[in-house]
Amino acid sequence: MPKVTSLPADDATCGWFHLSKPRQPRPAHQGTRNARWVVVGAGFTGLAAARQLALHCPDEEIVLVEAQQVGYGSSGRNAGFAIDLPHDIGAEDYIGDIATAKTVLKLNLTGQSILRDLVEKHQIDCQMRAVGKYQAAIEERGIAVLDAYRRGLDKLGQPYEMIGENDLPNHIGTHFYKKALFTPGTVLIQPAALVKGLADSLPDNVTLYEHTPITDVEYGPRTTLRHRNGSITAEKLVLTNNAFGMSFGFLKGSMLPVFTYASLTRPLTAEEQKRLGGKPFWGVIPADPFGTTLRRTVDNRLLVRNSFSFNPDGRSHPKYLQRFVNRHRESFERRFPMLDGVNFEYTWGGALSMARNHMSQFGQLAPNVYGALCCNGLGVTRGTATGALLADWLAGERNDLTDFLLSSPGPNKNPPQPFLSMGVNLNLLWGQHRAGKES
Repeated sequence: MPKVTSLPADDATCGWFHLSKPRQPRPAHQGTRNARWVVVGAGFTGLAAARQLALHCPDEEIVLVEAQQVGYGSSGRNAGFAIDLPHDIGAEDYIGDIATAKTVLKLNLTGQSILRDLVEKHQIDCQMRAVGKYQAAIEERGIAVLDAYRRGLDKLGQPYEMIGENDLPNHIGTHFYKKALFTPGTVLIQPAALVKGLADSLPDNVTLYEHTPITDVEYGPRTTLRHRNGSITAEKLVLTNNAFGMSFGFLKGSMLPVFTYASLTRPLTAEEQKRLGGKPFWGVIPADPFGTTLRRTVDNRLLVRNSFSFNPDGRSHPKYLQRFVNRHRESFERRFPMLDGVNFEYTWGGALSMARNHMSQFGQLAPNVYGALCCNGLGVTRGTATGALLADWLAGERNDLTDFLLSSPGPNKNPPQPFLSMGVNLNLLWGQHRAGKES
């Protein structure tokens, strides 16, 4: 019987989680039970898969299992960008093959549409705002990235606006950046609030168990999932637990659990808001992927996200928090010198599930075992879409997006340890150093 080799263990300091509306977690599973469908992992992907399976199978019960509390894991820890556009960092113009880019755009828009409809239908208070995003640069290399991406967006036929140094403060307050590319299709959210709301609005035929980490799995014609207080036996198992899928025996040595770190300030006073200027809420992503992400939230806080660590077990390591909060402070002060004395209330880390070839896993993993894994940092839109599409496919429905996902070769194999950790850590260090002022 395979033992699950690693379980989620996130830090307790995520600002999004603590600032979102408290909810009563669903009880952990106790005893034994059987179910036709069991979904493991209640983030964006798992919530979408469980919901869609429940709609396809209204007379069957869907069991959704979460190791921690909903909203506490990776889906509640990201920067809150539901991005529509493709961004292929391996392509010269960041778009690459047009047919692929159009399909990725459609996939991301599908995820956005699902979330918009659910937020509206269930009145989920998650600060959702369709305000677009700014991709900003300070150095010549970053400006070259924006110009290349602009050419790619022209090729794709997508709208954008190039904003110069003199006009940017009217948008985002800070005078730090030299140029930004604004694209209108991104939706900003409070991610933990959204995930909590999605969990509390699941169909009646979904049973959610929280605080139920699976410790052993027995595969066969039926899959038995064991935990410290009992077991659940599934006719069909769906894995939506990203890099922890490796701990369940699949895609071993193929996914990279990379953590990124964020800090969130206290709310700005009215006088500080006046000093800052700009629009009341916005989001900035860096031209350099190792640079700094910024947000001004609906409740007038500022978020700074940068810095990375490679945690092969997928678990948080507190030693990084103090190290990186100092880097966040430096980044904040460079960008917002007019806000001296604005302290951070929260600093936290959150995992990205990455693959070296930037591919995801979608479809069958073993007899009666299926998965939508490895979102490569696009879990809000990509996870939502792939979870719903996996459920559609399991219910016998296929379309062009399903075929696109099924055709993916999946994440490629990584080098063995210790070479993997050495290589990833060196790449992260070099990337953050090379980012220069963008960090």
